Amino acid sequence: MRKKILNKTLIYTLIGSAMAFICLASSCNLDEYNPTAGDATETSFNTWSGLLVQCYTPLYDQLFSASDFLYVSETGTDLWLSHNDNDNTKELYYYEGLTTSTNGTNKLFTQAYSVISTCNSVINGATALEDGDSATINEMVGEAKCLRGYYYLLLATYYGPVTLNLESAGVATNMTPKRNTIAEIYTQIIKDLTEAASSLGVTPLNGTASRVCKKTALGLLARAYVQGAGEGLSENGTSYWQRAKDVSEELIANASSYNAMLYDNVADLWSHANNRDNKEALFVASGPVSGESDAWNYASKSNKLFSYTYCDPNSLPELVIMKNKQNYFYGRVNNNNFAPSKYLVGCFDASWDSRWENSFTTAFANFSMVQPGWLTYDANVVTLTSTICSKYGIDASHIGEKIYPYADVNATAATYGGNQYVASVWPKGVHSGDINKLEASTNVYVNPYPLQADEDRFAIYLSKDNMSAIEKAARGYAVININDLFASDGRYLSTAAEWTAKTGQVNNGYELYPSLSKFNWSYYGLNYGSNLQVKQGDMFIMRMAEVYLIAAEAEQKLGNGAKAATYLNVLRDRAVRAGAAKHDLTSATEQDVLDEYARELCGEFDRWALLKRHHAFETALPKANPRAAASFNSAIDYYRPISYDFLSQIDNAEQYGDNGYGQTGSSGLNGFLSN
Repeated sequence: MRKKILNKTLIYTLIGSAMAFICLASSCNLDEYNPTAGDATETSFNTWSGLLVQCYTPLYDQLFSASDFLYVSETGTDLWLSHNDNDNTKELYYYEGLTTSTNGTNKLFTQAYSVISTCNSVINGATALEDGDSATINEMVGEAKCLRGYYYLLLATYYGPVTLNLESAGVATNMTPKRNTIAEIYTQIIKDLTEAASSLGVTPLNGTASRVCKKTALGLLARAYVQGAGEGLSENGTSYWQRAKDVSEELIANASSYNAMLYDNVADLWSHANNRDNKEALFVASGPVSGESDAWNYASKSNKLFSYTYCDPNSLPELVIMKNKQNYFYGRVNNNNFAPSKYLVGCFDASWDSRWENSFTTAFANFSMVQPGWLTYDANVVTLTSTICSKYGIDASHIGEKIYPYADVNATAATYGGNQYVASVWPKGVHSGDINKLEASTNVYVNPYPLQADEDRFAIYLSKDNMSAIEKAARGYAVININDLFASDGRYLSTAAEWTAKTGQVNNGYELYPSLSKFNWSYYGLNYGSNLQVKQGDMFIMRMAEVYLIAAEAEQKLGNGAKAATYLNVLRDRAVRAGAAKHDLTSATEQDVLDEYARELCGEFDRWALLKRHHAFETALPKANPRAAASFNSAIDYYRPISYDFLSQIDNAEQYGDNGYGQTGSSGLNGFLSN
């Protein structure tokens, strides 16, 4: 009996969930309201608007702060390999043992479904409200439709034909749910996003940047059309590729009227000063703001994503001294597992493309904490000894030279959120430790590129260009060629013996890799005190650059390679570093489009969906991720397995199916994939 009650409770959450009337807003930027207070009838505008706040909760509570969605959306592709070729999350990196109970896919299914019934309650309940401004109500219904469309787009992209539920919370739970066809689901997604675009304002309601607005709905509409195009869908005889082209090009052509834009320089995109109010953002998951507002107490504080994408420079402890659990500069980088593939590294021509250093940290340094008085300037100065020089291939002429701290980290108390650790930069050549000499940085994790030979503030440099042993020895810091981190088959070296055999060095250089820096920030308002594993910056869900990529992708698919190139060139041109020539394309191939997506959106929850809609796993994986290619099964792996938690709670799991992963008698897909 208890099992049956538990089952019904959980399935209620997934498909017909009863609304728990608690405001768990992931961002305190949203208007907060606790529907348990006062009038709890759904005809009250205040109660109803509290439901809308709930519709946002999966975004920062789970999807864009926990690692599950990052693994599901980015790994198993040509962009990412596991650190040292380890087996951590091999189910998603390499399709080895992927089942319905695999953590990432199991949780994503639940997260995406968790508030759909709440969205339905907002949409369906609007007409019953007895108070509230009608224009505001209409716009808030648009918000709910936009969010519902987004959540169903996640489900359709990763799980295919699932159950389409438009019923409000509180409706009797169906314990024998049926799938809808992929066409039916996309039709509803398109309807929701189209209606949302019509209802939403150009600026978010009440000026709250974390709320969706018109450009959000239009951007997601373009994304929905382009993803559905990969399913072969059409609308009234017009292909989704054409629809994706039309929507994306309209948004680009009239960007100013939607308050949408691209930064002119890619450095501004990743400037930490722009993280909380990024003009290029179409849709964000907004992190809680540490400071003086007690709203911080009620927000999710779990974003550890940077700790997965960074390597641990303390793997070379003679050079980067501080252990990760005390690293107030980089943060506690202890989950290190998202290592870029050789293909991804090779996508960047760093001689002109500044997206390289704006995406990856490749030079690692020590830090001081002179400002708060915690760590003197001299405490983390490294003096090169004969042992260090011999171990890391540095010429003996550098013995006695020093490597100085690159950054000084302040510790400013906040009432809510604890100490805030903001880093400033010591200018090159300034060794006084005088804090009056410190300089602000737009992004302290964007290291100078290329790193100069006489640089004395960095201890380790991962060089994209192959340097000879003589060239490396001439520098007063350790240089590791990125190419040396890879085995001949493209995987990362996994043992010290392999590293020594390849480089002749006896050290832990093989533990490092270029580290995606898109989730690592340093500014006031994002830290969680002594928990150095958490940084609570805003996360892009979609930004304007993706609209240019969608326009290029659709044009190329429609046979207009020259037009596609014009959209790619906009992104390429803004990334050209000072003094370098432009590298414009005259006509774009499908591979050009895939490569540009890699350069622009690597790590931004996109790659698996892109390869899926291009049916490109079979061609991309053998070249970039051969371990995944060996296990990838095109008969099942174009859809992720249906959640074990869901299947174990419904009464018709065998009929519903698991998408072909062997835990149910059938895949459940037959008859639901046709248009």
